[in-house]
Amino acid sequence: MSNIHNFEMPDWAQERILARQGKAIVHDDVAPGQTALVVVDMQNYFMDPASGASVPKSREIVGTVNALADALRSAGGTVVWIRTLYTPEAELSIPHFHRILMSPDKYARRCEALQRDAEGSQLWPGLEVKDGDLVVEKTRYSAFVSGASALDQILRARGIGAIWVAGTMTNACCESTARDAMMLNYRTTMVSDANATIRDDEHAAALINFALFFGDVTDSATLTGRLTEQA
Repeated sequence: MSNIHNFEMPDWAQERILARQGKAIVHDDVAPGQTALVVVDMQNYFMDPASGASVPKSREIVGTVNALADALRSAGGTVVWIRTLYTPEAELSIPHFHRILMSPDKYARRCEALQRDAEGSQLWPGLEVKDGDLVVEKTRYSAFVSGASALDQILRARGIGAIWVAGTMTNACCESTARDAMMLNYRTTMVSDANATIRDDEHAAALINFALFFGDVTDSATLTGRLTEQA
């Protein structure tokens, strides 16, 4: 499992985290059966170099995501694969995102690529999606914000209380999903080596800010080791 963004939590951030909560990690006592790995936007549009919108490092975390999913699944946890879609209903409810925050060309490419049945909206073929996993569609950056998806209701029905967030982009859909999960009272962890974005400094800024205010940040090896200890 590789640290593709070369991320390490800086000492000054660790000191502030310890001052606030007394220890570096606070979500290490949740049973695997109450935990879900939420993998965000690992889709062709965001990963295929030919799409014009790919995050190159997202392809490098596929092995880490698969291994973490397998470990949690084997321990009795839940694996959720999130797909971002374009829908006319979403455009009507948040038109400024589609029409103001994107150029007309970008808007047209994105909407075409993220239609439900389009190739661009499908999960990356290197992902190991298994029977029993969940695939949930969303229409906003965060999978938990009102109107985005049914993820919250699905997880609560399964008794999920803790979430590990992986996928792309660290500082956009992944961070948005993780923040909203915390605000909905999920004990939330961002997996440092199972998230990817464009630049190392963007990745680091998102993870540091999340750890300072919202939840845990740790790597996949730590999480996998935790599952072994809890077995």
